[in-house]
Amino acid sequence: MTRDEAFSQFLLRMGDNTLILGHRVSEWCGHAPVLEEDIALANTALDLIGQTQMWLGLAGEIDGGKSADELAFLRDAWDFRNVLLVEVPNDDFGRTLMRQFLFDAWHSIMLGRLMKSSDEQVAAIAVKASKEVTYHLERSSDTVVGLGDGTEESHARMQEALDYLWPYVGEMFVSDEVDTEMAAAGIAPNPADLREEYDALITRVLTEATLSIPDSRFAHKGGRDGRMHTEHLGHLLTQMQWLQRAYPGASW
Repeated sequence: MTRDEAFSQFLLRMGDNTLILGHRVSEWCGHAPVLEEDIALANTALDLIGQTQMWLGLAGEIDGGKSADELAFLRDAWDFRNVLLVEVPNDDFGRTLMRQFLFDAWHSIMLGRLMKSSDEQVAAIAVKASKEVTYHLERSSDTVVGLGDGTEESHARMQEALDYLWPYVGEMFVSDEVDTEMAAAGIAPNPADLREEYDALITRVLTEATLSIPDSRFAHKGGRDGRMHTEHLGHLLTQMQWLQRAYPGASW
């Protein structure tokens, strides 16, 4: 694998993570249990989609001049490189909030490292995105604490959400050839090197939330190579891509 190929894959991973999670979060628009949450989640989704535009835009420049829209709307499920966590359906509102916190914690740490990237464009994107993600993490942490250490019902639902989502966490720290190449070039950190800081961050928040972290033996569910997706990604892409596929090349 050449450096450019690895770089393209890395950028797709970053952009696909924010794209898929942004779409998932946007599904609550008009449906969240209270207006404040509705607005907050919509704003989070907008931030994530804005970050997607930057990551996929840079990936497209490397990949033959494709646009961010082409990469977002004209690839099939097996070409996406996001972690499985962001695909998980909303189902319960507690799962949505816990998923956001678990991803925000990783995202904030990753962006902190990327701000020191040897690639100026990557560093610039990370600087811009980190300002938004700092707020995302602050808000999702406070929400997890408030609900985890809230009523008996809210505590039980947040613990169920953590138990359900925890097996997806390990994938964010799996390293492969792409990560090795990026680390060697100083472009991005090796994901495995983020785990200690991540564990310290989430342990602090989850302890305050009176939630129990599941047994780490079950902390990895699924692959990292873009070919092992949940059964839900195809349905999500059907919703997300239908307009572009129905009217190829349309603009407005």
